[in-house]
Amino acid sequence: MDYTAAELMVAAAAREIRDDDVVFVGMRLPLVAFVVAKHTHAPGAIGVFENGILRDAPARELLFTMSDGPNVTGALSCLSMLECMALLQRGRVSLGFLGAAEVDRHGNLNSTEVGDPAGRMTRLPGSGGACDIAALSRRFVALLDHQRFRLPGKVHYVTSPGFGPWRSGRLGQGGPAAVITTRAVLRFSAAGEAYLHSHHPGTSIEEVLANTGWTLPVSPQVHATPPPTRPELRAMRSYDRQGFWTR
Repeated sequence: MDYTAAELMVAAAAREIRDDDVVFVGMRLPLVAFVVAKHTHAPGAIGVFENGILRDAPARELLFTMSDGPNVTGALSCLSMLECMALLQRGRVSLGFLGAAEVDRHGNLNSTEVGDPAGRMTRLPGSGGACDIAALSRRFVALLDHQRFRLPGKVHYVTSPGFGPWRSGRLGQGGPAAVITTRAVLRFSAAGEAYLHSHHPGTSIEEVLANTGWTLPVSPQVHATPPPTRPELRAMRSYDRQGFWTR
């Protein structure tokens, strides 16, 4: 079946969700990934939204913001933001999804500021709850467009921690499990360095390497990312009927 690059990313993200996960969902593609996982292999997963909503079933209608009415209707619980973020501090969140302007070779995320070749800096929205999710969830997955300038060897600013010296202290648990891009899926070695796990259909290994800002190791078992299955596509398209998030 034909599918878009976003649908492939959604399928890859959904496969990161386990049946017993408490998932900090977020919006855009992770929102649809949660729907796909719930309808395929992870019916027991619980979704957590940053505004305090907990759901044991996806909203019946497509969400455009996490505070839309359909996300409140039928929710498992509607907490305060403080109570919601406390789930992270208590170690209750097993998986978080994050986006970023930059992700580096150790899975550090930057959403604070980026520079151009002339040395000019551009300020970005910043962390929000992303630093808490990256630091305190048991694992996290980042999604972004695979461009060389967005995958530098070292981010301009560490907004949200990946692997680094901080993981040997109080942040010993967790860290990035995967980076899902428009070209590939990256995973992390025991030393905390990203490597190429799979390249998306129609994208070569050479293309992935050429568009990465450091010398990316390639797994001996590197393979093509499995395309979305019919059940996965059915779940996506029955939820996001107009392709608002996935076109």
